[in-house]
Amino acid sequence: MRAISSMATRHVLADLTAAAEATGLARIDVESVGGVDAASRVADGEAFDLVFLASGALKKLADAGHVDSATIAPLVLSQVAVAVPSGSGEPAARPEGPAFAGVEELREALRVAGRIGYSTGPSGTALVQMISDWGLAEELEGRLVQAKPGIPVAASLAAGDVDLGFQQLSELVGQPGVRILGVMPADAAIDTVFSGAVAAASADPDRARALLAFFASAAVAPIKTQHAFGVPGD
Repeated sequence: MRAISSMATRHVLADLTAAAEATGLARIDVESVGGVDAASRVADGEAFDLVFLASGALKKLADAGHVDSATIAPLVLSQVAVAVPSGSGEPAARPEGPAFAGVEELREALRVAGRIGYSTGPSGTALVQMISDWGLAEELEGRLVQAKPGIPVAASLAAGDVDLGFQQLSELVGQPGVRILGVMPADAAIDTVFSGAVAAASADPDRARALLAFFASAAVAPIKTQHAFGVPGD
C-alpha cells in the first residue's frame, strides 16, 4: 500500500507504520514531501491509499472528492517552537514551556533578529499572518526567509542562514546545530492538527481504513509523545 504525507509527520509515521506491521496490519510505504506538493499530487489524481496532512488541507481535498471525508481522523497535535543556531553538533533537546513569557517578548525578538526562518504549510502561513496583524510586516520585510518545500527550518538554522527559526516542535527535536528556546507563548500559539484519510483512489480502502484506525488509537499514543506531538482531544 502507498501513502503520502507532509514532512512534519514523517518520523512519527515511520514508527506508526512499523508498529502497525508488527501487529499484522498491511505494510504501507509513506512518501513524505512538502505539504503543498503532497496536496497537489493527490489533487492531480496520483494513486495513494492514505493521505496524511494538516486537517485544513485534508478538508479541501475531501470537498473536491480526492479523499473520503467520512474517514478523516485526527492523529497528532503539533506545536510551533522557536529555535536559534547552537553552534554545536549536539541534537536539540526538547525544552519545557514557552520560548517567551508572552507576545510582547516575542515581538521584540522578531524586531531584533537578523534573518527569520519559517516553514511552508499552515504554520508558516499563520506566522506571517500574525506578523501582519501586529503591524510588523513592513519592518520585517526582507528578513523573513521561507524554507523551500521539504527543507526543514532546522537545516537553515544549523547552516547559519537564519538567526531565529519557527518550525513544528517535532521537526526541531533531535536536530543538530539548533537550540530550541521553547514553544510559542500561549497568547501567540500556533497549533496544527495533522489528520489522515483514505484516498478516493485507494485500491484497497478496507485495509487502508484498518490502518488509519490503528494510527488513531490510544494504543499508539506513546509513539506520538515520543516524537514531541500531542494527542488531539487530550
